[in-house]
Amino acid sequence: MFTKLLVANRGEIACRIIRTAHRLGIACVAVYSDADRNARHLALADEAWHLGPAPATQSYLNQHRLLAIARASGAQAVHPGYGFLSENADFARACAAAGLVFVGPPAEAIAAMGSKSAAKALMETAGVPVVPGYHDPEQSPERLRQEAGRCGFPLLLKAVAGGGGKGMRIVNHLAEFDEALAAARREARAAFGDDAMLLERYLPRSRHVEVQVFCDQFGQGLYLAERDCSVQRRHQKVLEEAPAPNLAPETRVAMGEAAVRAAQAIDYQGAGTVEFLYQEDGRFYFMEMNTRLQVEHPVTELVTGLDLVEWQLRVAAGEPLPLTQEQVIVRGHAVEARVYAEDADQGFLPAAGPLHYLREPATGPQVRLDTGVREGDEVGIHYDPLVAKLIVWDHSRELALHWLARALAQYRIGGVRTNLRFLHALAGSAPLLAAELHTGFIEQHRALLFAPPALSPSRVLALAAAGWLALEPNDESAPFAGHSGWWLNLPERRQLELEYGGERHRVVLEADADGWRVEVGAHCHRLRTRLDGDRLQAELDGEALACHCARHADQLWLFHRGERHDLRLAPLEVARHQGSHQAGLRAPMPGIIGQLRVAVGDTVVAGQTLLVLEAMKMEHPLRAPAAGRVADIFCRAGDQVSEGDELLRLEGADG
Repeated sequence: MFTKLLVANRGEIACRIIRTAHRLGIACVAVYSDADRNARHLALADEAWHLGPAPATQSYLNQHRLLAIARASGAQAVHPGYGFLSENADFARACAAAGLVFVGPPAEAIAAMGSKSAAKALMETAGVPVVPGYHDPEQSPERLRQEAGRCGFPLLLKAVAGGGGKGMRIVNHLAEFDEALAAARREARAAFGDDAMLLERYLPRSRHVEVQVFCDQFGQGLYLAERDCSVQRRHQKVLEEAPAPNLAPETRVAMGEAAVRAAQAIDYQGAGTVEFLYQEDGRFYFMEMNTRLQVEHPVTELVTGLDLVEWQLRVAAGEPLPLTQEQVIVRGHAVEARVYAEDADQGFLPAAGPLHYLREPATGPQVRLDTGVREGDEVGIHYDPLVAKLIVWDHSRELALHWLARALAQYRIGGVRTNLRFLHALAGSAPLLAAELHTGFIEQHRALLFAPPALSPSRVLALAAAGWLALEPNDESAPFAGHSGWWLNLPERRQLELEYGGERHRVVLEADADGWRVEVGAHCHRLRTRLDGDRLQAELDGEALACHCARHADQLWLFHRGERHDLRLAPLEVARHQGSHQAGLRAPMPGIIGQLRVAVGDTVVAGQTLLVLEAMKMEHPLRAPAAGRVADIFCRAGDQVSEGDELLRLEGADG
């Protein structure tokens, strides 16, 4: 076993690797970009080395710099984590040439699975069933269009070198094909430097079931159960669980054996995941193999009791697999939810910003949290917006989902937008509890998963106003301080103007012996509150409520039953917006203007794409909110913009 390991990654996976390496007595070398100077993984490592500027191409993808650091630090091995260089055959070869152990499969195995089209051909030879489609190297638009017609619709366009949902498009009709192909190719070129595409018949009611495999250097291979990853958005996983529910025992065995067969066909070593599309009739098809540790590996760890990072390190050091297939025992059920910085209500747009306020759920035998952030950290625009992975376990699936909903309700983040509200609704939804799983799950149950908040707007505003006053700095020694109701022999009366839901609201609070009388527009509420830390215990119109609130500068966040309400204090003297004949299009997230498709004076219709914003290596079309004429444009292609920046203005549109 080596004694010093370079962790060529960042965030939660770097923290995860360091934790196991330290348990094995291995010293860890961390690396960081300018954006990660204060990152959590640096504090956990034994030493940290600077890579370069924030963009990944100049830091975490800089092979020359990583190898130089490995040599200078005395590291004997390199663990790539997932993402970045984890599936880069050239980097694996460069590590070997530098005398370093690459904690992953041989370069030849990575290369064999690196091209999705070549991998499918290889799997057909190995007797593993594959999804019908087109995988040939001929890539002219005319040929791809012709093959699309042959395969039939709906159709899935996928980048040959892709992953993580990048360079993927669902095409429902031939008329959509050309535009979808162009967009997928641009995205693939930006993310992977390769715009080659493959076509697959899209099977919308399929389940995404994958098998964790492990192979050693002595030709031995086994599978460590399977995971269901069907709950996805933007072709990226949101929820994963192990074992996959409602699979026949013979299907589990057949799938596991096919996965090991796929790995051994390329002389695989280390951890890998073979992904299948599973049909309701019991048939399954090979999709791809990920030649690395998966984001969702913790669910496999919790049901098997094994540390997969330890297995990776031991296999890389030349040890045989510690168990045989017969010795692998699966106990209970585990579920993982990916907590992302994103706006779920706006099509899961990636978000960026600070973590001003962070309260994590309590961990223990049933709850595990893998994270790489602390309160005060920033989720930037340069990397994947994953904040943490929340993993739960219990003896049954029903109990595991109960723990998940409970832990999500305890998870509170103020600042950057997150998908926590969506995850909480998902964890408690009847279709998920019934295991009605398929890759279109979120779209099918959109109305249920995006239901209106439990609290009405006027009640949110009443609670938020009381919370704001309770959180105000208070000098108890001052005769006019506090909110006791005494104010020159008159009831205390306060007015606040709060921004909520895109509108300004005047809130008037008048104190009396029983608490507050709160006026919010035409609504009048009776409210009594008590603040204990950040917990606001309230009696609102006779109903007992418990929520949490946090404040930063002019922002306030109110948390209630897994939901977060964002409010901002506005100066009272600012006039209310009375409507306009103009509408502005603002950036929903930080990014770069990839394309500008209109000019000043153009007439547009509602829903028309006006420009394309590139963020986190994906394209996000921004569309006209209403019909009108382009009155002004405030950006050009190539400009970097911040969230909230006004990009263009339409006139003749409703404000």
